[in-house]
Amino acid sequence: MMEEGFSTYNEALDWLHGLLRFGQKPGLERMRWMLGQLGHPERRLAFVHVAGTNGKGSTCAYLTQMLQEAGYSVGTFTSPYITDFRERIRYNGALIPQQDLLSLVNEVKPLVELCEHATEHGSPTEFEVITTIAILYYAKVVQPAVVIWETGLGGRLDSTNVVAPLLSVITNVGLDHTDVLGDSIESIAREKAGIIKPGIPVVLGNMLPEALAVMEEAAKKGKSSLYKYGTHYSAEPLDAQLGEQRFRYEGLFRRTASEYRISLNGTHQVYNAALAVMVIDLLREFYSYLLDEEEIAKGLQQTRWPGRLEVVGQKPLILLDGAHNVEGMQALVNSLQALIPAHSRINLLIAGLADKPLAGMAAAWRPLQQQVERVYVTTFDFPRAASAETLLDSFGVAEWNDSKLQLVADWHHFLRTWMSKQEEHQNDVLIVCGSLYFISQVRAIFPITVEEAGE
Repeated sequence: MMEEGFSTYNEALDWLHGLLRFGQKPGLERMRWMLGQLGHPERRLAFVHVAGTNGKGSTCAYLTQMLQEAGYSVGTFTSPYITDFRERIRYNGALIPQQDLLSLVNEVKPLVELCEHATEHGSPTEFEVITTIAILYYAKVVQPAVVIWETGLGGRLDSTNVVAPLLSVITNVGLDHTDVLGDSIESIAREKAGIIKPGIPVVLGNMLPEALAVMEEAAKKGKSSLYKYGTHYSAEPLDAQLGEQRFRYEGLFRRTASEYRISLNGTHQVYNAALAVMVIDLLREFYSYLLDEEEIAKGLQQTRWPGRLEVVGQKPLILLDGAHNVEGMQALVNSLQALIPAHSRINLLIAGLADKPLAGMAAAWRPLQQQVERVYVTTFDFPRAASAETLLDSFGVAEWNDSKLQLVADWHHFLRTWMSKQEEHQNDVLIVCGSLYFISQVRAIFPITVEEAGE
């Protein structure tokens, strides 16, 4: 006899989170089995599949906003979330309603238990179940014109890699999740290239040469058209200040260059935006999506994506950034060099995950060592969080001056104290970074709602 379903959203959410005990299980057999049992709802949807080490979320946000400006209904599946679990599954920017999530959990739960007890595959993981729920929500409840579909980890064996998309998009390749994906750029690139499907066009961001070679080989093997940054499209940053930057875009399907404005901070966001515009150009060229220049420009300018060089305090200036690997830290440092006046004193509040290259992340800050007044290292409530002492040691390994390092036991108290001393910190900039999971907890103490952030 089938168990009764959950009666509240919180019960459903607790059950979902309880699946974390099954950890990560690379492989698509559980996803394929569940979708087969459900009649393959994924086959009724149009996807744009986005993978990459950094920039996936921002690229997805640009694509969503541009398509919405043109009047298309858009599903957006991303991870992790910043404030509310339901941010991961959106429709036209709105979070999946609690009642819909509850209903879909009740629909999927018996299937999950059947997979665990009646097949050789074992129990699906939390992410596999969330991915299945997202597919059901888009296929049965809201039926968007297109789904912007972000991978969770890697690509080849990622739970999202059960769809046949209109386009595959790979933002970049860096050294992250090396314990799962491999310890070289080439091995990680091979995992991310796993989303390339035979005959499906592929759009690449700005790639390291060794990653590009892997992508070219995979595209050639699958007879997939490949569109590369620097060859088929390009972006030139023009000017930037906090809250706005301009860039010039040129692309294969454009007679002339276009200039666009974006509100997200950081030079890397120019390249994410250009990648998104190239994807839109391909949707227009090959799939008859109708977006005019005004809609593209307005969509880019109105895109918001929290936790990415996000200003959450003006006096004193406080920025949150989810940089959580070496490449992310390097991009953050480069952006700060362009955005922050030389007379400003930079302070870091940083926490990270124990399985990240913490010493490499610390070393990425060395170009700003003279301008950095103090590095406050801390930890946070998360199972994989590194201890503050471990992070402090990592800055020592990266040859930071001990006099600039300070251990913070309670980051909540530290932040409240910092914000209360406006006069003392009027020439200071506080950067909070190191982990998106940390940023999500920090952001919750600032008076910024999801709606105010334009999500």
